[in-house]
Amino acid sequence: MEKLIHTINPIFNHDSRVLILGSFPSPLSRKNNMFYGNPRNRFWEILSAIFNEKIPQNNSGKIAFLLDKKIALWDVVKECEIHGASDSSITNVVPNDLDKIFSIANIRATFTTGQTATKLYTKLFNKTSIYLPSPSPANFGCNFDTMVQKYRAILEYLK
Repeated sequence: MEKLIHTINPIFNHDSRVLILGSFPSPLSRKNNMFYGNPRNRFWEILSAIFNEKIPQNNSGKIAFLLDKKIALWDVVKECEIHGASDSSITNVVPNDLDKIFSIANIRATFTTGQTATKLYTKLFNKTSIYLPSPSPANFGCNFDTMVQKYRAILEYLK
């Protein structure tokens, strides 16, 4: 395993009210320079469903979508060793500086996508988050409709 450094900038502004944190970008996300960059990942489809809007088709559209909806997006991990896209293989973690977001935005709730992001957030920041199932194509245990239902919890903090 090699040591990797997170290279995707956080997406947020002063209007952001909800923070969604993943663990660390997959190889496809790093290649595409966008969170949840694997076309089979359901993240963008889920968010589009809860807002009843079209799925953004490119990086600038995804950024505009998030900012318009007052959602900040980043990852818990800044540096780590990881095998491929396997969250369970993450070791030697250096956390991201989440104060970059908290010092500018009035975040009302922090959500974490998947068990690894949730565990790392709790361990590294000594805070709790609201768990969302991982939208990864490897998460066979949760179907699309169930994910949409769970992700609707985001809407409560955007009012």
